[in-house]
Amino acid sequence: MKRFLAAAAALAIAFAGLTGVARAESNGGVRIMPLGDSITYGTGVPGGYRIGLWQRLAAGRYTNDFVGSQFNGPSSLWDHDHEGHPGWRIDQIDANVTGWMRTYNPRSVLLHIGTNDVLQNYNVASAPGRLSTLIDHITSAAPNADVFVAQLIPLGWESGDAAVRTFNNAVPGIVQSKVNAGKHVHLVNMHSAVSAADLPDGVHPNAAGYDKMAAVWYNALRSVPGSIGNPRSAVATEALAAATFGAA
Repeated sequence: MKRFLAAAAALAIAFAGLTGVARAESNGGVRIMPLGDSITYGTGVPGGYRIGLWQRLAAGRYTNDFVGSQFNGPSSLWDHDHEGHPGWRIDQIDANVTGWMRTYNPRSVLLHIGTNDVLQNYNVASAPGRLSTLIDHITSAAPNADVFVAQLIPLGWESGDAAVRTFNNAVPGIVQSKVNAGKHVHLVNMHSAVSAADLPDGVHPNAAGYDKMAAVWYNALRSVPGSIGNPRSAVATEALAAATFGAA
């Protein structure tokens, strides 16, 4: 195990600070697509919630592969792939999502989107309908995937967060309608996990806020059998390390 952790740390350092297109750091594990905007990308804290989520998955001995066309984050995030696009609204994600689903075939999708619809005041009243359509396109392109739909984290000022809350109030009904249709869609209450004190610019979390998001995602994934696979035993983990890195 020590050899495995040392080798993993060395590999991670090689990727520190990198950003750009995906580099497919696949370890053959269950594929997870972090999908959304700058909050998925990790503005303010490159890697964002993906850092804490990856660390929790690794500590739990789950074997996973983050997937997507984008790539960024620090050395503490071993797998840097994702589908987070700063500034993008729901419609912009929707215009590309079918291709992403077919290319990366994720087993689980972590969807946090809609903040820029509010910030840009882009037909906010119809934003829940756009979210519903986006979910339909995801489940159509990847029918076996579990799709975790987050209610948005807060905005740090009263009028902004009021609009977020209005949007969020529509999300449970949208998710339930998909469940009723037999889709593998799950509601994630992310709004209550993060406070205004965690938002130094009023929009993006600090490191503590992103880690709070990571904990919520991790618990949501663990609550759905198969969404992240099964944890490896210590023996299996040692065997994987030996096969991957060889004897020291």
